[in-house]
Amino acid sequence: MTQKNDKAVGIIGIGSYVPEKVVTNKDFEKMVDTTDEWIFERTGIRARHFSAEGENTSDMAAHAAEKALADAKLTADDIDLIIVATATPDMFFPSTACLVQTKIKAGKAAAYDLAAGCSGFMYGISTGMQFIKTGWYKHILVIGAENLSRFMDMTDRNTCVLFGDGAGAVVLGELPAGFGILGTHLGADGSGGELLKLPAGATRMPASEETLRQRLHYIYMDGNEVFKFAIKIMGEAAVKALDDAKLTAADLDWLIPHQANIRIIQSAAKRLKMPLEKVVVNVDRFGNTSSASIPIALEEAIHDGRIKSGQLVGMVGFGAGLTWAAAVMRWYRA
Repeated sequence: MTQKNDKAVGIIGIGSYVPEKVVTNKDFEKMVDTTDEWIFERTGIRARHFSAEGENTSDMAAHAAEKALADAKLTADDIDLIIVATATPDMFFPSTACLVQTKIKAGKAAAYDLAAGCSGFMYGISTGMQFIKTGWYKHILVIGAENLSRFMDMTDRNTCVLFGDGAGAVVLGELPAGFGILGTHLGADGSGGELLKLPAGATRMPASEETLRQRLHYIYMDGNEVFKFAIKIMGEAAVKALDDAKLTAADLDWLIPHQANIRIIQSAAKRLKMPLEKVVVNVDRFGNTSSASIPIALEEAIHDGRIKSGQLVGMVGFGAGLTWAAAVMRWYRA
């Protein structure tokens, strides 16, 4: 929920980055027992980008951050805080945010990672906004970055075709009254944590010969249960963010949902009674990039001219945890 004070906070710069390597459904036909038609009909995905050898999450995050800074007409020295939302950090520690800090030379900024699965970017937006509303900080970088290809079991046709790599970044700052983030909603249900997870490698199940043999260092997802959860929660979360802003779905000009699956996106649009023409969709070209999906889609729609200054934009995501998050903003560009 937004803090009710007079300071308007929103996005003043945005950037994204995806690796050069494109992996199509036809490429997956050569790896696992699947077809282009089977993947596309169930997910809406045609292709996704995979990181190059030696290309880390922090590298992609830094590229997106530098673009966002340029878009905001700021330098790294202007940044007070860096929040990196990721489920695929370079290492357990130090944080990926600290690695990004040094890559972009933002030596004055505090830095930390945020773990909320695919909802991470939206959690980061809501968190960063509060620092600015209270006057604690002036400019904050929020980055969603994922290197999911490193954790995909390429023998599991049900999961390996879904995910892609990339990063999206925004600079948060103060805006004129009436613009920026107008309402938010965050939620979680830890009882569903076992439905989407990376089982081994941490303290519950440290790396061992047995965990490697059982292929427990790859993403596990109960696809049917996650799908049912997403169908229910996406629309509900968006409505709660709209309620917080004292708006309705009819007021929205655009909806930017987490790009997980075209059927989930269509369901959210139906729940909000929004035509698909007003929904930003790029899952066909990028797959599910987790916490990076919403900022990548937002950046694309802003820079191709679809989203115009003054328009109302809803953003909503769900992810491992289980978590969900939504926000409503009035886009501003001078």
